[in-house]
Amino acid sequence: MTLLSIENLRVSYENIKALHGLDFQIEEGEIVCIIGANGAGKSTTLRAISRMVKPEAGTRMTLQDKNLLDYSADRVVSELGVSHVPEGRRLFENLTVTENLKLATFARRDADRVGADLKRMFKLFPRLEERQNQKAGTMSGGEQQMLAVARAYMSGRRMMLLDEPSMGLAPLLMMSMFKALKEINAEGTTILLVEQNARLALQFAQRGYVIENGRLVLAGRSQELLENAEVKKAYLGG
Repeated sequence: MTLLSIENLRVSYENIKALHGLDFQIEEGEIVCIIGANGAGKSTTLRAISRMVKPEAGTRMTLQDKNLLDYSADRVVSELGVSHVPEGRRLFENLTVTENLKLATFARRDADRVGADLKRMFKLFPRLEERQNQKAGTMSGGEQQMLAVARAYMSGRRMMLLDEPSMGLAPLLMMSMFKALKEINAEGTTILLVEQNARLALQFAQRGYVIENGRLVLAGRSQELLENAEVKKAYLGG
């Protein structure tokens, strides 16, 4: 079943065209990645879906039968269950781990499940449980990334948008992070991932899209893209 459908997605920043009419779909329960060079439009695509930037006229974005253009950014999270882990994490650094996680649930309508979800995140990320009373700003980059993902889970987990989750992580923490994301996906969360580490993204995802200069240039199963000569040359080091 198609969960997210994007048609003719166009975004501009003043006079600069960032996206030139993207078309793609994501099925419910999938893990899909978007790869491309810096400035290709990957982050803008996620921000458009989460309604952080305004698409141009003619764009169509639907989450099953819901028109995303009818929803503000806060309602995309609270009513549609689409959460966004932005590049740079953007945590509340003066709040503790637990306070960050609980603050993410303020608009949820199933308050009876918050406690169980908090326990689930502490089980998935034991380091967060160890540091639950520590201020987010004093934690390592890897720990902050765990917290950013856990916060997104707590706010809305029908679909999770992830922007560069591997950035700044040591290899061991990176593998741990992607293992946790696999578990979250196995529980029913659809994942759309933007990642500069193309090999890692394609090994993690089931399907991928390649964006160049705001345009979709390739799409396919991850293994197909890993074996594609153009993708190898441009993004996989040969």
